[in-house]
Amino acid sequence: MSLRKTFATALRVLQQLSHDHRTLALIMVVPSVLLTILKYVFDGQPQTFNAIAPMILGIFPLTIMFIITSIATLRERSTGTLDRLMTYPMSKADFIFGYALAFSFLAFLQASIASVVVLGLLGVTVAGGTLPVLLCAVVSALLGSSLGLFMSAFATSEFQAVQFMPAFILPQLLTCGLFVAREQMATFLQWFANVMPLTYSVEAMQQVTRYSDWTSDLTKDLLIVATFGTVALILAAVTIRRQD
Repeated sequence: MSLRKTFATALRVLQQLSHDHRTLALIMVVPSVLLTILKYVFDGQPQTFNAIAPMILGIFPLTIMFIITSIATLRERSTGTLDRLMTYPMSKADFIFGYALAFSFLAFLQASIASVVVLGLLGVTVAGGTLPVLLCAVVSALLGSSLGLFMSAFATSEFQAVQFMPAFILPQLLTCGLFVAREQMATFLQWFANVMPLTYSVEAMQQVTRYSDWTSDLTKDLLIVATFGTVALILAAVTIRRQD
């Protein structure tokens, strides 16, 4: 793996995306718009919104970055771009980690904008402060990018890449503790939630919301999410295929 080639790949991806205004809007604008809509859905229940908005910050970035990354990576493969790049002295790891670096930058921007909107414009207060919220949101978005890179290896069309979202993300969303405390779920669903990364992303946001100090549970949750992301990147580098 070459750092120079990895950075060159990341720069190429960012240059391409800079001309794709719809994708940029989906990444930068849509999460904030959805959170704003959610505030007015709970217009008569401000306490409910204040309780769930930080947890949503751990979900929306992951979901959107998962979709964008999986489709963008698949497009590189299906159009033959990956084949052309492989004719140069470039490894699959250079390609994957270059993509991860580019989308990590976009994930940081997305999480920053969404956090400013929630904590500033929408007036949500959290005990832990702004920086822990931002960190949790960024780590969640990075996880989404890593999972998208990994799952793209198993899709043969953009439609299939989109199908992975309801198949892989929605079950996690239903069992992560956003709607019902995990302790109140059926035992087999608790087992499922315990091995899924979105659970720990939401738990990290819950820790930031409830406690003013940095807790050991928050450290544990962030490490678990980061580990899932790292493993997904490694698996993506191993499993990614050329044009079918």
